[in-house]
Amino acid sequence: MRVFLTGATGFIGGNVARQLVAKGHDVVALVRPGADTRAIDDLDLQRVPGDLRDPSSLRGALNGCEALFHVAARYSFWVRDARAIHESNVTGTENVLEAALEAGVRKAVYTSSVAACGLPKNGTPGTEDTPVDEHLLYGHYKRSKYLAETAAWRFHQRGLPLVVVCPSTPVGEGDFKPTPTGRIIVDFLRGRMPAYVDTGLNLVDVEDVAAGHLLALEKGRPGERYILGNENMTLRDMLAALARASGRPAPRFRLPRALALAYARACETRARLIGGEPRCTVAEVRMSRHHMYFDASKAVHELGLTQTPTEQALGKAVRWFREHGYA
Repeated sequence: MRVFLTGATGFIGGNVARQLVAKGHDVVALVRPGADTRAIDDLDLQRVPGDLRDPSSLRGALNGCEALFHVAARYSFWVRDARAIHESNVTGTENVLEAALEAGVRKAVYTSSVAACGLPKNGTPGTEDTPVDEHLLYGHYKRSKYLAETAAWRFHQRGLPLVVVCPSTPVGEGDFKPTPTGRIIVDFLRGRMPAYVDTGLNLVDVEDVAAGHLLALEKGRPGERYILGNENMTLRDMLAALARASGRPAPRFRLPRALALAYARACETRARLIGGEPRCTVAEVRMSRHHMYFDASKAVHELGLTQTPTEQALGKAVRWFREHGYA
């Protein structure tokens, strides 16, 4: 099958590209000029230069493609200009789905995020049907993903056969940037994490997430969304698993959230003054007030989503980061 893929140079997208090529699909990858292409340099696929923010670069690019995987997104909790992340994640989604509708693709898989999913007030894991409390959309990234998915469903209403997948927190191989979660692992391996905050997240092997995309194309029902996740785990337990995988000690001190917030503000101020990205952001600390736990059973039962043990996935991430000189 000839498929059009955005985000192939990213963490999830690179793994999706690798699995598509391995299964013999004819992959057309949209690559932004100047992008870091290490994730796909060894893959046999067609590269098309373009930018999601520029509709003219997409016009005709999907012609002849039977399916679309829109994986690209700006995944960062730190932005100097909120318009930039809105243009990438929201306007970019509208542009590529418009092009897919015009090209008449048979099926589109859009990569949303659990950032756009709701959390029950009683602390139980969120599902695909849990309503979103917009007051909990901390930071520009979470809000942009919520708005982008809302926009995506409008294209489904216009006739685009759309399936939405919502990855939780992927870990594993190929995190070149690295992502915010990857930075946690790298900081741990470098001994730069003396304390932790009381929070929780849902972890999943990035290879399972990539396989979930292909399963969504094959088995996903248009008009449905699927959480691609695995194990709910406290940050403390995640760091303990990293300690077992790496041989480094896990931090023992739990940082009070007020102190973490003050540290995040100082990090952001420093980044504004001298450049670069802050090691910690206010949005991340605010999100940490809630355990971001989710239930992936719908994807497991309907799609056949694989559930690789989380400790194994973290071990793969540790080995990959070390082998590639991050730590």
